[in-house]
This record gives sequence, structure tokens and C-alpha cells, in this order.
Amino acid sequence: MNQASAWGSIAMKRSSLSSRSAYVAIVLLGIVSLMGDVVYEGARGLVPDYLFFLGATALIVGLVSGLGEFLGYIIRLGSGALADRTRAYWFFMFLGYGLILSIPLLGFAWSWEIAIIFILLERLGKGFRAPARDTVLSIVSKDVGPGKAFGIHELLDQVGAVLGPLIVAMLMFYTLNNYQETFGFLILPFLILIIVLIVTRKKIGARTYVKEKAAPGKGNELGRSFYVYTFAVTLNTLGLIPVALILFKASALLEPINQKWLVPLIYMLVQGVDAAIAPIAGLAFDKYGINVLVLPFVVSVFPTLFTIVGTGLEYLISASIFFGFVLGMQESIYRAAVSRFAPIQVRGTAYGIFNAAFGTAFLVGGGIFGLLFDISAPFMLILLFVVSTQALATVALLGARRASKTENKRR
Repeated sequence: MNQASAWGSIAMKRSSLSSRSAYVAIVLLGIVSLMGDVVYEGARGLVPDYLFFLGATALIVGLVSGLGEFLGYIIRLGSGALADRTRAYWFFMFLGYGLILSIPLLGFAWSWEIAIIFILLERLGKGFRAPARDTVLSIVSKDVGPGKAFGIHELLDQVGAVLGPLIVAMLMFYTLNNYQETFGFLILPFLILIIVLIVTRKKIGARTYVKEKAAPGKGNELGRSFYVYTFAVTLNTLGLIPVALILFKASALLEPINQKWLVPLIYMLVQGVDAAIAPIAGLAFDKYGINVLVLPFVVSVFPTLFTIVGTGLEYLISASIFFGFVLGMQESIYRAAVSRFAPIQVRGTAYGIFNAAFGTAFLVGGGIFGLLFDISAPFMLILLFVVSTQALATVALLGARRASKTENKRR
């Protein structure tokens, strides 16, 4: 073997080892998210029905859904920047995942006001952990591509998101709709989550510290393309009906026949579609770039339409399928795209800003759709709102693509 081929063989082995190590890190982080989703995604499928049971209205459910997402996302603005400054990514991950404990405590709420406090605490926890986790994931996965990495992570994440609602539905069925026992059981997967997180930290923690120091200059700044992209996703989210209101309508429909245990199964369907779409979307993103995002922007119109025009359970099931399709792309390639617009030194900050805008859209959108439900708004008014927001979002997305090309030419 000549010297050139020998060096080539060594390089290939190093690349193989690096890729293998990256996949191990991605899978471990995915398992952490999987266990987290068993707890809080399992509960989220039941929360609208629980609030309804405690006396909340559609407006309250919509606002709580939006407020929870808003708080969970807006706090990322500070936690992401602080994680970048301190590099204490694992501290924020442990803090955020630890607050999932508030979910098992939901069963002790004696009013919808108390329940809301626990719901918001869990969402705050996600605000602490998400930018740090996404930054860690983007760092350890640099050898396999962001789309594939976030797609695999989301697939594992959604396995938990499917198991969670299934477990909750079974518990509600066998306990005859006993909310306290159902929420209390979720302490077990929470404890497993903490154990897996400790193991993950010991296994890959040393690989996740960014050694490069941010220096003044355009190479370490967030450009116009990032902000235009964030605006596009904000509009898209604003015009997408919250899944909580789909479930709320299903709960009201199923209550007269005493079949409310089916509500978590509908949410499980959402997560199942999400799980199937995420890895496919990730591969498509690595191949075609942000052009892929035009598809979920267009599809975002359908969950609202099926929910509003439908009078039977089959319409809500259709709305859930379309929502799951969009959610699968939101949770994988929407996040993966941020790594294309943000240098690694400020990526935590970028994820914080991106998710803060994302959460603001959840809050405003949840309130708007909840109000439209309560006042029985005309169909054409809702159609105009949904179509116009998604059309503007698509225009902004294409603008972000053009701005990114211009910025890359200047560097």
C-alpha cells in the first residue's frame, strides 16, 4: 500500500469513528427526549379534557395552550444566550428536564387555576432545556448532517410522544377516568428520564463544549436571513390551529357518550404521524434545503379547516393527521434550518430568538383561535385569516432563502 492510500485509509477510519460516535450521541439524546415525551406529551393529550373537567372554557384552554408555549419559548431568549455565554449546556438541560416533575403533580390540582400553574411550570422547563439541547445536538451531529440528526432525534422523541398518550389512555380507561391516578403514574417514567440523562451526560458531555471563541465580525453574527426565516416560521405558526383546540372539540363531542378516554388516542395519532414524517423530512432537508418548508406551510391550512367545518369525529381525526404532518416538520427541519443560518458561537442565542418568536405566535394564535371558537366566527373570516397568514409566511420563507444566498456570497 502506497503512502497516499495509507493516509486515505486512516482518514476513512477516522471519519467512520467520528460518524459512529455522532450517531451514539444523537440516539442517547433522543432517548432522553423519548422519556420526557412519555411524561409531558402523554399528559398534554389529557390536559384540555382535564381543564374542561375542572370548568375551563374554550377561550381559557386556547389561551393556556398559547401562554404555555409562549413562556416556554420566550424564556429561551435568555436561556439560549446564557448557555452560549457560560457553555453550561448540561446545567440548563438538567434544570429543564427536572421541571417535568410538575406533570405528575397535576393530579393534585383542585381547580383549573392550580392546574394551569403546573402546566406552565413544565413549559418553563422546556424553555430552559431546549436551546441547550438543540445546541448540543447540532454540535455532536456535525459529521452526519443537521437534517438527518434532528430527524432521528425527532423520531425517537415521537416514540415517547406516541407511548405517552397510549399509556395515559389505558390508565384513564382502566381507572374509570381517574385523573389523579393517571397523572400520578407518570412519576415512574420521570425517574427513568433523570437516570438516562445522567448516563447521557457521562457518555457524551465532554464532546459538547464549544472551544472556539466568538470574535467580532460578520462570521459570528446573525444575519438578515436568520431573522427573515424566523419571521416566516412565526407567521406559519400564527395561522396554525393549536392541537389543544382540536382535542377540546373532540372532548366536547365524546362527552355525551362517555368515551373521553379516546381523546388521548387522537393525540397519539398526531404524534404517530409526527414520528413517521420527521426522519423523512430530515433527509429531504439535507438534500433540498429550506425549499422543503414550503410544503408544511401549505399543509398548515388543512387542520384548521377540518376542525371548523367538521361535525363528526372523522373530521377531527383528519385534522389531527394533517396537524401531525406539520408538527413532524416543525420539530425536525424547522429547528435544523436554524443551524444553516447561525454560526456555532451564537447558535444557542439563535435558537433562543427563534423559539421566542415561535412561542409568541403560539400565544397569539391560541388566543385568536380560541376566541373564534367561542364567538362562532363565520367560516369565511377564519378561512381568510388562515390562508393569508400562510401565504405571507411562504413569501417570507422564499425571501430568507434569497437573503441567505446573498450573505454566503459576501463571506
